[in-house]
Amino acid sequence: MPLHFSLSEIASAFVVLFAVIDITGSIPIIVDLNKNRGGVSAWQAALISLAILVAFLFLGEAMLGLFGIDVSSFAVAGSLVIFVLAVEMTFGIEVFRNDGPRGVATIVPLVFPLIAGAGTLTTLLSLRAEYNLLNILIALVLNMVVVYVVIRYVDKVEKIIGQGGIYIMRKFFGIILLAISVRLFANNVTSLF
Repeated sequence: MPLHFSLSEIASAFVVLFAVIDITGSIPIIVDLNKNRGGVSAWQAALISLAILVAFLFLGEAMLGLFGIDVSSFAVAGSLVIFVLAVEMTFGIEVFRNDGPRGVATIVPLVFPLIAGAGTLTTLLSLRAEYNLLNILIALVLNMVVVYVVIRYVDKVEKIIGQGGIYIMRKFFGIILLAISVRLFANNVTSLF
């Protein structure tokens, strides 16, 4: 398919990806990672996420096929990781042990599964079937700019919202993540049988 610039396709793909990535909903997680797990790097998170998402946009189905994994299996696995994060946020328990070296919180769990998780990767495959590749790439880059800005200035957001606000947001978005994981699981588990 030849490259074709379309503002309406860019806007539509941007909104879809923004909703799936939901970086603003991840603010309580980012605050927690900064305080308890060695912090996160905004530019690393944005660049690594962009690299993973662009690679998956071009090679996604082939990469999964190489390991004998279909998109549904990948989505179910991602839903389980999101479920564990949601349980931690909602119930205030630690399931995901911080046993890695300092600084890896940028990769796990921020880049994967929160930004470049199964939902985002699956959405990219769906968008590729509907929109021109150039427009998806532009929408993806714009989303990564938003990701960078939110992560970079999360401390200012925390000061504005306050500790009580962060606590409430953490519980609320824990339940939202729980619902997303259940939906992702339910939408994909039946195709495995």
